[in-house]
Amino acid sequence: MENLKLFTTSDLNTILKKRPKETKLGEHILLFSNLDNIYDQMLKLDVSYVIFGIKEDVGVFANHGNTGTYKAWEATIKILLNVQSNAHTYAKKIAILGSLEFEKYQSKISELDQNNKKDIAKARKKVSKIDASVSYLVSQIVSAGKIPIIVGGGHNNAYGNIKGTALALKKPINAINFDAHHDFRAEEGRHSGNGFSYAFAQGFLKNYFIFGLHENYTSDRIFKTLKKVKNVKYNTFESMMVRRESSFDAEMKIALEHVAQNPFGLEIDCDAIQDIPSSAMTPSGFAVNKARAFVNYYGKQKLVSYLHICEAAPTPETEVKVGKLISYLITDFIRAHEGI
Repeated sequence: MENLKLFTTSDLNTILKKRPKETKLGEHILLFSNLDNIYDQMLKLDVSYVIFGIKEDVGVFANHGNTGTYKAWEATIKILLNVQSNAHTYAKKIAILGSLEFEKYQSKISELDQNNKKDIAKARKKVSKIDASVSYLVSQIVSAGKIPIIVGGGHNNAYGNIKGTALALKKPINAINFDAHHDFRAEEGRHSGNGFSYAFAQGFLKNYFIFGLHENYTSDRIFKTLKKVKNVKYNTFESMMVRRESSFDAEMKIALEHVAQNPFGLEIDCDAIQDIPSSAMTPSGFAVNKARAFVNYYGKQKLVSYLHICEAAPTPETEVKVGKLISYLITDFIRAHEGI
């Protein structure tokens, strides 16, 4: 498949850090033998989860954001494969596929100017091409009866996740988005701020819930738009965590009622988590353990169809921090879903 780089045994051996009297997750996960007939290989694998990365920040650039999200996959896989393999981590239920890589696009945006409208338009055309790769791969995984766990890239990839899942299931799906931002911007060319609005307009997304919207970074016009669209519901970070008008747990139940009638995608934007390096890092956000509880809660639902963790933008100094965070979220999700 074009743009897909397989994660190989050689890659695994380079990353794996074995210790006496311990077994690591990476010692028990399954890998794909080659890039041929990925779908057929998935059908034969006795696993429930297929993990892959997306190494891009073209969508973030196209939304005038801070780049760096292409680094999240590498930061994560180094940590994830070295967590302990035990009764709580379900290593044998996991296959690592590899990563979607867009080196030509990444190279091109380094030459573009975010203040130039023509350059932004060029970047947005490239995001549409990334969409095609993401939606195709997700559709293959879901069609094979597995749950995709997608790591990295900008939130533009929510569109491909939703479209790919909807195509595989042959019906629109719902989505819940743990995010400081709505990502329901105008259909003005694809970028990280309008993945959900495009998916909704094109009939792939039915019900959408935004969990933890930040009031300081949502325009009055958007608030009015969201209130008009009956299929879109939201709560705000301030209403829960500052004014205490409703509890986190109560809001999770309300959101579940909006999305759980149909298969739904679980979207986690690292912008919503306090002090996590991301495309829009925040000093005021949900604590890491709130994010973990959120993933655990929705991971327990039978109709959850995928997990997407995006927008993390690690630096060399924060690579381990980001890798540990995303690894916790992945293992929390699997642990919850296996406990159903």
